Amino acid sequence: MNKTHFFAVTIILIGAMGFMFSPNKNVAHLEKTKTRTSINSLTSKEKIVQFNHPKREFRSAWITTFSNLDWPSKRGLNSTEQKNEFINIINQFEKNSINSVIAQVRASSDAFYNSKISPWSEWLTGKQGQAPDNNFDPLKFMLEECHNRNMEFHAWFNPFRAVSHTKFSSIYKNHITNKKPEWFFKYGNSKYYNPGIPEVREYIIQVVLEVVKNYDIDGIHFDDYFYPYTIKGEIIPDSKQFEKYGKEYSNIHDWRRGNINTLIREISIAIKKTKRHVKFGISPLAVWRNKTQDKLGSETASGQSSYDNLYCDTKLWIEEDLVDYMAPQLYGSTKNKYANYHNLIDWWTKNNYNHHLYVGHAIYKLDIQNRRTIGTDELIKQVEISRMKKNINGNIYFRAQAFVKNHQNFQNVLNKSIYKFPALIPAMTWIDSISPSPPIKLKAKNKEYGISLKWK
Repeated sequence: MNKTHFFAVTIILIGAMGFMFSPNKNVAHLEKTKTRTSINSLTSKEKIVQFNHPKREFRSAWITTFSNLDWPSKRGLNSTEQKNEFINIINQFEKNSINSVIAQVRASSDAFYNSKISPWSEWLTGKQGQAPDNNFDPLKFMLEECHNRNMEFHAWFNPFRAVSHTKFSSIYKNHITNKKPEWFFKYGNSKYYNPGIPEVREYIIQVVLEVVKNYDIDGIHFDDYFYPYTIKGEIIPDSKQFEKYGKEYSNIHDWRRGNINTLIREISIAIKKTKRHVKFGISPLAVWRNKTQDKLGSETASGQSSYDNLYCDTKLWIEEDLVDYMAPQLYGSTKNKYANYHNLIDWWTKNNYNHHLYVGHAIYKLDIQNRRTIGTDELIKQVEISRMKKNINGNIYFRAQAFVKNHQNFQNVLNKSIYKFPALIPAMTWIDSISPSPPIKLKAKNKEYGISLKWK
């Protein structure tokens, strides 16, 4: 938040008070403690051990609005019901020391905010283009609730999905697919923006900037969807655009990657030019390329990769510092045969750069009804592995309903182990290297649960 705030906070002090007040103007990565617990000792959730607790660590979770997966729970709820549901979600986050929220505000060329460009989302009101009751602005509300809890808020965009299902989706009469049909192609059961058209890329930039300009967000977040995931037997129908715009490229695949690289570069510049403090992050597919495809790739055997299927050269984005953070979706377990967590985290830390790296975790797999169930011990193990890597700055969890439903009672596990204590957001010194001023009018009082601190 780019504002001045006055806080009156109560903190339980366990150990040194230096947890909150160790000034360091150039902290990009925190020094790890030398005492560590053996990962091999994690055999069950009953064997909770005392972990290293970083002073600064990004702790976040995705709130998915697409298809009402997380919030709202169903279409057509009134604004009061939607507010109560959202508050319940972030209250669960707050109990578990989550310090940031990544909420989907544009799922399918629609809006969870007051927009002059995009129609209201069907996942919000049940009908695309229909405004919420009582002038409710979901994004404004989410921002206020998160900031009131000292949580960052990152606005999550799906940049290229235009119509989620050509048969079943609600489409507003003035939707962009009706106004500019030449901008889109059909692939599978969906419609997508064609990134090869320069006007499309400029339109996407303006969509993002509308939110950057009008809301006090802390970050812009893109997920893994750019060109669509490959469907066997389907061909992306963009040969005419390649013929028109791709003359400098020797093949259509390099041209597609060039289109996405251009968009990422231009979005990054536009965000920083508008509001320098707003962060830009992307959560890509875990695999850039397999080693069998490229000697620089990871020790994986993934069926699809960012580079070859989604046309996202994430390695280039890292090398050119095009984003403030990368959050690869490392959803494979430490025992996974094809996309092993160990192999992927090694690749990402080896290919990391001067900016932040956060790890995406698949906590939806904690659901015992899911055939790919993992245990809480596996989740804790993955986080502790990430903490051992000096250039990893935090973790993000997919998705919010796992907190609400508390699969395998994992909230209790978090509270007693990895998230027993709160953490500050990691500093991005390339954005702002000046540390906050020391607290003034500091008062300390003994309480039965610890020490209460109040300051301005």
